[in-house]
Amino acid sequence: MGERLTTGEICARVLTIAFRTTTMAGAARLMRENHVGCLVVVEEHGAERVVVGMLTDRDIVTAVVATDLDASVLCAEDVMSTDLLLAREDDSLIDLVRSMRRKGVRRVPVVGFSGELLGLVTLDDVLDVLVQELGLLVSAIHSEGQRERQMRR
Repeated sequence: MGERLTTGEICARVLTIAFRTTTMAGAARLMRENHVGCLVVVEEHGAERVVVGMLTDRDIVTAVVATDLDASVLCAEDVMSTDLLLAREDDSLIDLVRSMRRKGVRRVPVVGFSGELLGLVTLDDVLDVLVQELGLLVSAIHSEGQRERQMRR
C-alpha cells in the first residue's frame, strides 16, 4: 500500500535525439532507423543535454510535406515545437496524465533539476502501466471468487 508510481519509473531512458541543425532528411532517417515517431531536440550545455524542442513525424508531414516546402533547406529548429510540456522524474503518474490531457500531447520529455534530458515518457508507456494495473484488479476479483467458493463448500 502507498506505492506511488512516478514518471521517472516509466520513462524510456534510451531515446533518439536531434539538434537544432539536424536536417529534415537527417531527422526522418533517425526516426526510420530507430523506429520512433519523434525526436527530442537538444542543445549541449557542457556535459548536459538540455531540451529545446520536439520534432515529430507529424510535424514533418504537416509543416513541410503537406505545404510543399523545400525540405532540403529546413532543419529541426524550423519545424520543431518549442511550447513543450516537460516532466520531472518525481512527478506522479496521475499528474503526468492530467498534464498530457490538458496540453493535448502524447510524448513528454523528462528532465532533471537543471533541465537536463533524462528520458521520454509516451502515452504508450502510460497505457502499458495501466494495463498492468488493470490486470492486478482482475486478479483480485478472481481471487475473491475463489476464496468465497472455498469458504462456502
